[in-house]
Amino acid sequence: MQLPFAGIERFIAVGVITRDRTWTCAKGIYGPATAEHALALMLAAARRIPHYARLRRWTELELGSPERRLAGATVIVFGAGGIGRPLMAMLQPLEASVIAVNRSGSPVPGAHRTVPASELGEVIGEADWVAITAPLTAETRGLFSAGMLSKMRREACLVNVARGAIVDTDALVHALATGGIAGAALDVTDPEPLPEGHPLWSLDNALITPHVANTWDMALPELRGLVRRNVAHFAAGEPLEGVVDPETGY
Repeated sequence: MQLPFAGIERFIAVGVITRDRTWTCAKGIYGPATAEHALALMLAAARRIPHYARLRRWTELELGSPERRLAGATVIVFGAGGIGRPLMAMLQPLEASVIAVNRSGSPVPGAHRTVPASELGEVIGEADWVAITAPLTAETRGLFSAGMLSKMRREACLVNVARGAIVDTDALVHALATGGIAGAALDVTDPEPLPEGHPLWSLDNALITPHVANTWDMALPELRGLVRRNVAHFAAGEPLEGVVDPETGY
């Protein structure tokens, strides 16, 4: 059974995924498109594009304006899979230093260092940017709590293109409003869609896009290709792409 999405938590929650058959999902095929969006969010936040795009007159740049480059920055990529690995590749020519965080701590190509998820709290204070690219599982739900966010540098930004529920939204609002962290760039939120009047909308240091990192126009050609390949793999008795592990939730 082929599922059309990379994130399958909704199917698991309602008990659709059973053990009497093999399930595959779309993990991996949407990664590059989503990684591009993550990089776009990082660059937009680093150069304060939303702020300048709203100006209606040319203003002189003040001394100490907080724009910055990614060169020399430390980026934690939390989730070194289908989204995280393309993002790391895109960061290489920009000369950022990448710390990959995965379940095992096994070295990830393209990362300067890899640590297990159990050590996230020990390294998060080193990061200028924290990019969330991991699936939503029992282990990742609410992982970016008030306690975890408090370990980030005040100058650091959080980027989330994975699932909104990985972040405690109330804790994030508090961190942004009180200067606990410098900013957040979000393509996903909890709740989603983000309601009108939600505090995140009113924060100048929150950049929000409405879950458009991978639209259907981008996704459908990739999905068609995956279905064709998996049908061919199945017919030939070969391993399938994107096999779901019900235990891990992805």
